[in-house]
Amino acid sequence: MNKGKYVFSRLLEFLDPFVFLRISKKYGGDKYVKSFSCWNQLAVLMFGQLSNRESLRDVALATQALSGKAYHLGFGKYATKSNLSKANKNRDYRIFEEFAYYVIADARKCRATDIFKLNGHVYAFDSTTIELCLETFKWALLRKNQGKGGIKIHTLFDVETSIPTFFHITEARVHDMNAMDVIPYEKSSFYIFDRGYNDFKRLYALESIGAYFVVRGKKNNDFKPMKWKRRFPSGSGILSDAIGYMDGQLTMGKYPDKIRMPSESKFTPQLLRIV
Repeated sequence: MNKGKYVFSRLLEFLDPFVFLRISKKYGGDKYVKSFSCWNQLAVLMFGQLSNRESLRDVALATQALSGKAYHLGFGKYATKSNLSKANKNRDYRIFEEFAYYVIADARKCRATDIFKLNGHVYAFDSTTIELCLETFKWALLRKNQGKGGIKIHTLFDVETSIPTFFHITEARVHDMNAMDVIPYEKSSFYIFDRGYNDFKRLYALESIGAYFVVRGKKNNDFKPMKWKRRFPSGSGILSDAIGYMDGQLTMGKYPDKIRMPSESKFTPQLLRIV
């Protein structure tokens, strides 16, 4: 007879049920609910994710197979497919979103190290595309001529703690740079972007609040150097480092200040806000 706690129930102990209950009450999550509460729903979905279940039916069958242990695992009650699907459809997503950000903030406090000594956080921002069945998700059209559908998850990743801190979900056909408008920028923090985020109006807005950025440049950027350094110690990996302006009529209007362009190779220049 097992007298200890199950591993999954120990994982649930890291979550604060009282905070979750307060958030659930805020959005009326458990109103008129008799048995399958929002906490039960969260525990079942977590179990399905960690046990690599592939569908709602698969999750429901797995919890039903463990019905005798459901209470000790933390489910409270095993899930049926109808109860789980109704809960996913009808309950406010903000309950789980707000709790997720609470858990993320708590985890970041535990892992805060300040390894870069920059007096600000260092973030990397990028997106990933998840393909969906277009017959089921008709709103998620990606390429009409190919019959593909999907969504994009835009993620802000804290480099120092290795914890994602912000998520934004859009249709897959939305361009990456549009997600820059919803990032919760912080003063004195550093943001690293890939080539798809070369939007100088948005980068200048980031500078205007006192944040810094590093973005992978494009070959056709109309950068005009004013100060250029080309000699660096061997093994440093840097070929050149220039400070100048964006010389094009449109880009100069969007980004009128000086900008820095170091390069580790002639093919991949980087653009930085002057530190």
